[in-house]
Amino acid sequence: MKRFWICASILAAPAAAGAADADPIGKWRVADGTATIQISRCGQGMCGKIAWLADKGLDENNPDPRQRSRPLLGLPILSVEPKGSNQWSGTIYNAKDGQNYAANLALRSETVLRLEGCLSGTKICGAEDWTRVR
Repeated sequence: MKRFWICASILAAPAAAGAADADPIGKWRVADGTATIQISRCGQGMCGKIAWLADKGLDENNPDPRQRSRPLLGLPILSVEPKGSNQWSGTIYNAKDGQNYAANLALRSETVLRLEGCLSGTKICGAEDWTRVR
């Protein structure tokens, strides 16, 4: 068992080092491949907007009826602040269900960004990995 942990530590070291040098600014494809999110700097934190969608449409599931006619393409959905090394926290909007979620981002490597989100005020949570688009 001890040998397994030593090997795992050695194998994991390059990925961790790569993550420290990576920058989350750029385009990320969501786990199901239906959208690409453009992450940019916004003050001390980062913002994200929908840069590409497989199915273009409107924000029909928004709880505010006045916003249901706005296009999804270009919609700002992410706002996060630094939380630690390669980690950020804030909020994300899910246009599929019209809900805002507490969001945590963690850069796993140069090409993988982990999103964990929880519906505000609940224990309803989910997570997925986004892949950098080159």
